[in-house]
Amino acid sequence: MATTAPAVATATALHIRRDGRTDTLRAVDLSVRPGETVALMGRNGAGKSTLLRTLVGLHEPARGTVRVDGAVPHRTSPRELLRHVGLVPQEPRDLLYADTVAAECAAADRDAGAAPGACRALVSELMPDVADATHPRDLSEGQRLALALAVVLTARPPLLLLDEPTRGLDYAAKSRLVEILRGLAAEGHATVLATHDVELAAELADRVVVLAEGEVVADGPTAEVVVASPAFAPQVAKVLAPQPWLTVPQVRAALEATS
Repeated sequence: MATTAPAVATATALHIRRDGRTDTLRAVDLSVRPGETVALMGRNGAGKSTLLRTLVGLHEPARGTVRVDGAVPHRTSPRELLRHVGLVPQEPRDLLYADTVAAECAAADRDAGAAPGACRALVSELMPDVADATHPRDLSEGQRLALALAVVLTARPPLLLLDEPTRGLDYAAKSRLVEILRGLAAEGHATVLATHDVELAAELADRVVVLAEGEVVADGPTAEVVVASPAFAPQVAKVLAPQPWLTVPQVRAALEATS
């Protein structure tokens, strides 16, 4: 859960331009606090991935400022930035270069300056039955996501960024991901996830930020934002409106409380 501690990430009047001409983000303001989970939502091309990539230093602002854990991302070396922020991209395989799970973990330990075995311990927690000798390409979508997440988390960054994290996941893998992210939030990690998955946002996010054509058009508590827009409301909210419930567990808890 979010705290009143200083923000771990801020963007102020942020403008990002593609090819030096077209604004992909315009006057974006964003603040994320420790322990907070923020869902970025919007149509394809709204600027969600661009904002995540800017927070991890892959885009330089045309105007405005970005700070992550006190660092200016695009002016910070990748090795140093690992300790402030980590991005799991839409394709987790983009982070995976080695021939085995063990080699990926050893490289993650070295890059993060972590104790040998730190990444492997995270992998064992996330997917206990995967052998060291397994090639990452032989993993399922959910297993690749878990491995990429372990690689990023080895550096223990206070800010975690995920781009469409449930794409290709089955229900069980998605449920496991939700539990992992809840645990990270309880430990004080902030998470920003770009997603079209309205059920995930309803279940996990403290806040929803909606982008449209590079601008923030809504930013508020999840229940307020998703219910206000039919495009982002989960099925439970659509069926049971005007009741305030967003997810099946919320409905179950309400029924148990009245029984």
